[in-house]
Amino acid sequence: MVEAVLIDLFSLPANLQNNIQGLLHNTLETIEKCSSIPAPFVYVICCQRQGSERNGEQESLLPALSDFQSLKKRLEVVRCLTTAAALYTIKQRLDEKDLSIIKVILPTSRKDLMKVYIDHLFTAVYQFEFEDLHVASGCENLQIAKPQSEGQTFPTQDVAFIRSEIQMYLESLPSLKGELTILRSSLIPDDVFLHGFTTRTGGISYIPTLSSCNLFSSSKRRDPQVVVKENLRRLANAAGFNLETFHRVKIDHANAVCIMGKTEPDSYDGIVTNQKGVTIAAPGADCIPVLFADPVRKACGAAHSGWKGTLLGVSMATVNAMVSEYGCNVKDILVVLGPSVGPCCYKLPHESAKEFHRIDPKCVRLFDSASPHIDIRRATRILLESGGILPENIQDDSVTDQNENITFCTACHPDKFYSHFRDGTNFGTQIGFISIKD
Repeated sequence: MVEAVLIDLFSLPANLQNNIQGLLHNTLETIEKCSSIPAPFVYVICCQRQGSERNGEQESLLPALSDFQSLKKRLEVVRCLTTAAALYTIKQRLDEKDLSIIKVILPTSRKDLMKVYIDHLFTAVYQFEFEDLHVASGCENLQIAKPQSEGQTFPTQDVAFIRSEIQMYLESLPSLKGELTILRSSLIPDDVFLHGFTTRTGGISYIPTLSSCNLFSSSKRRDPQVVVKENLRRLANAAGFNLETFHRVKIDHANAVCIMGKTEPDSYDGIVTNQKGVTIAAPGADCIPVLFADPVRKACGAAHSGWKGTLLGVSMATVNAMVSEYGCNVKDILVVLGPSVGPCCYKLPHESAKEFHRIDPKCVRLFDSASPHIDIRRATRILLESGGILPENIQDDSVTDQNENITFCTACHPDKFYSHFRDGTNFGTQIGFISIKD
């Protein structure tokens, strides 16, 4: 069932402005007659002319809107300078109401164009269907523009223009939840390495569980790639790294490691490099983003370590890759564990908890319960120390000076971090990143 209707009047030329009242009236009449109860939310897109008042379009359409009492409280005119701005505004309205099934009523000539905007600004969470404005309004003789021929490819330059328009609009948006904040470790020498762990502030993501500096997009979440890309651009500017040489792991919850400069695996949870100016990163939203730095051989690594990856030894796999590929001495490698879910909050089924108990009984709390509390950080430290990493070269939540602590519990700090455990499936993602300075 359609939950929202978008009526696209954005491109109507000046010679049709006198007909817009009747056009909109007829379209709304069709919607009202065909709607179930409750009626869908209706959004009308109009172009805001340069220098005109924002509420002028709403007032000019009042006569056409006044007859539809059943739609009145569910109808909004969205007037913006660009289609990107209008659609992003409507997306915010849809997300506020958790709506995802949308009918778009528009001139046939705008359909391919609209699909490009939608592909960039929305994700697979949303379902769209399209209807010709001529049919919906009953104005079969209305001539707006000739549509493209069936099967004709949408011009590449038009796609590039749309991307540019979207990017410019997103760049103009204010940061949410305050300034962008990066946590840094004093263990990693800043004269050799650029590094940090992100928090959730300073981006443009507005959905509560994703706000505001979400750095991962998927088909199951409402944050599109263009928003994540803008958040990442702001991070790169604040941190000082080059987005053109930025690489993050491709998560598999396992222990494969990518060696920069060699054939990239299809998926991997660790990544290493000795190339200057190349920034590598690992995500986390309860899982541990782990950073590795060897100031002697000037090499670095990053790993995503969830409970499965921890048990499979992804951290030591990353260390071993640095040793074998770059000649690192394991005693020179520094390791920092970033924000992640703590044993205060993290639980696993008893069968999985047994694996951590075998590493060290202290990794499990309330072992006899159905869902014991798990300390994946302690397990990571023990496995690293067993592999030869010096205890003093590992920074985690065991630091004595809490002013130096950056391994906060993600689930306990909703104002600072994302958490899958706390927020459910539509969770945001932070990252740990590192590079060798030029």
